Amino acid sequence: MPDYAKLYHMMVNASEDAIAALETGDAQEAKRILIDAEQRAEELYLEESESFENLLTQKSPG
Repeated sequence: MPDYAKLYHMMVNASEDAIAALETGDAQEAKRILIDAEQRAEELYLEESESFENLLTQKSPG
């Protein structure tokens, strides 16, 4: 099951970094930070979802 708290913190941290970049006038860097964070969060979500699904579908030994 995806760790939503981890995903939330990842996105909040990226948002804070993007705001800092915007405050220095670097909109391109802010955009890059947010896009990278979104892609990492999506990848992590998919990996954790697949792992959880695989765990549920495994047959018991026997």
